[in-house]
Amino acid sequence: MTEPVAEPGQTPIELVDENDRHHRQNLISWWNQSRLADATALVVGAGALGNELVKNLALVGIGRVIVVDMDTIENSNLSRCVFFRAEDEGRLKAEVLAERASALNPGIEVIPVVGDVRLALGLGVFAECDVVLGGLDNREARLHINMACWKTSTPLVDGAIEGLLGMMRVFLPPESACYECTMSERDRDLLANRRTCALLSRDEMLTGKVPTTATSASVIAAMQVQEAVKLLHRNEPGSVAYTFGGKGFSFNGETHDSYIVTYGRKDDCMSHDTYAVASADRLSPEQTVAEALTSARATLGPEAVLDLEGDFVLAAECTDCNEQSEIMRPLPAVKVKDGECPTCGEGRQLHVTHIVDDSCVEMHQLQLKNVVAHFDVVTARVGMERRHYVVGDGDAIETLRSN
Repeated sequence: MTEPVAEPGQTPIELVDENDRHHRQNLISWWNQSRLADATALVVGAGALGNELVKNLALVGIGRVIVVDMDTIENSNLSRCVFFRAEDEGRLKAEVLAERASALNPGIEVIPVVGDVRLALGLGVFAECDVVLGGLDNREARLHINMACWKTSTPLVDGAIEGLLGMMRVFLPPESACYECTMSERDRDLLANRRTCALLSRDEMLTGKVPTTATSASVIAAMQVQEAVKLLHRNEPGSVAYTFGGKGFSFNGETHDSYIVTYGRKDDCMSHDTYAVASADRLSPEQTVAEALTSARATLGPEAVLDLEGDFVLAAECTDCNEQSEIMRPLPAVKVKDGECPTCGEGRQLHVTHIVDDSCVEMHQLQLKNVVAHFDVVTARVGMERRHYVVGDGDAIETLRSN
């Protein structure tokens, strides 16, 4: 950095080092590059939006970017994803994206997480992030990250594209509306359908293809990262109050119309629950469910039960031929074949729970790492009294690095 210079009697003028790769950004009066370098951003989805999100985060110099995705690269991705090449076909999106973004800006850290966000990342990871950026294409996953962000008080900047249309929204817990507050009755009907009989065909429903373009992804992801940068500066000295929480930016690339929408906050929204994750006690992933239940009851009394953050499938039962078999996996890990009766081929009924008590004896000997996501929360509860536990050893992000 060049030393400040001044004439005698004048206030020194600080000169910006033009050899600094972020020199032009630092010319913005309120910009604090050190704040960005210290920040952690979680990007959910490594497709068209995810590529643009990570590209822009790398260029502005966000210090740590976690990118989670479960898919591999297909030929159709090449027209919409700036980091993917023809020779990458079949490789994991998250790993390739992390590799190429690290080359774009070697001064940042990009951590790939391969898997379904509902299974791969618990609330303890969300709590360590400064902002979450969504690049998803289905309601189920959006609702999941919305609830995770609300429970950990982490800002969520959501993006959606279809054809030449796009939407960018900011949800700022606990003050603003959240994603669930914006859902229509039609959205709720579709989500409810997936959670009932359509559980057995969820795999196919989640692989539905949405028509997208590189240009739509570029516009919306740029707006998302721009809002993320503003959010990261909102508590800096001299910054103005952040005013976009609970609002959305709608863009129509066919006519170049755009408008801002403000969402009403629903006080009875089921997603508006906040946990004190940072101060929560820890449970080892190697502990059994029975040991966790014992710990809960030692604190809250013998009537305590454990609440899981997601549904857990105990068994599948065929009502036609009375065949039944154990599943013992979180719901997002259940596949179509698990719901088919091996005897008659008909669909089976799933026995699902999110509460662990004395009636769930078949779960008691399972280790917690086989029941909940990486650094997720289990909640001990008696009536309205609750106590939260983070399931994980050590630092959540350091564990992601080592994996």
